[in-house]
Amino acid sequence: MAGHSKWANIQHRKGRQDAARSKLFSKFSKEITVAAKMGDPDPDKNPRLRLAIKEAKSQSMPKDNIERAIKKAIGGDGDAYEEIRYEGYGPNGVAVIVEAMTDNRNRTASNVRSTFTKHGGNLGETGSVGFMFERKGEVIYPASVGDADTVMMAAIEAGAEDVESSEEGHVIWCADTDLNEVSTALEAELGESDSTKLVWKPSTTTELDLEAMQKLMKLVDALEDDDDVQRVTTNFEASDEVMAEL
Repeated sequence: MAGHSKWANIQHRKGRQDAARSKLFSKFSKEITVAAKMGDPDPDKNPRLRLAIKEAKSQSMPKDNIERAIKKAIGGDGDAYEEIRYEGYGPNGVAVIVEAMTDNRNRTASNVRSTFTKHGGNLGETGSVGFMFERKGEVIYPASVGDADTVMMAAIEAGAEDVESSEEGHVIWCADTDLNEVSTALEAELGESDSTKLVWKPSTTTELDLEAMQKLMKLVDALEDDDDVQRVTTNFEASDEVMAEL
């Protein structure tokens, strides 16, 4: 799963360095509003809302923006968003999952399909690549939080399934239904995480060379630029040399 971890780190760094932070915050606001509408507006009583707020804070989203998104849900303002998952193939047969929230299904489907086609991929039917992924909870901590053994013990105590530790940090995996409980237990032991969210974890991967990785990055960037797209996941695998070239 090294490729997936590297990709997560690429996205993480990109998110922190991205100049267009308003677009990033807009996506977080949408998720927070939807989570608050679907459940209780109190994050202590709404696990999905709590996780959405936690992820927004990890990317330095201002408290005022978060509170505004919750108030929008309480006041019944805003559009009624529908959650849709698209699946397809990118360059070199890489599997791609696109998670979107939209108030216009036709517009979003047309835009996503066009983006896949323009960048050497093709949009498939629902389920066409989903079988290559597992829905998991992912909690990321910096390397400075402790050594591999310390984090592993904390993860076991918290009820996690696995830990991947490297010089860049620690990635802790758990069942998707356990993310709220596991992240809360980890927070009590290790402090605030860098990231806590539900992800699609690849169970099979596709090896890419530098040229294919560059094509894939263009596709992913184009998809993420769409206001309706919340998250893009792929199942690429790449060598350290290729990653260094990027």
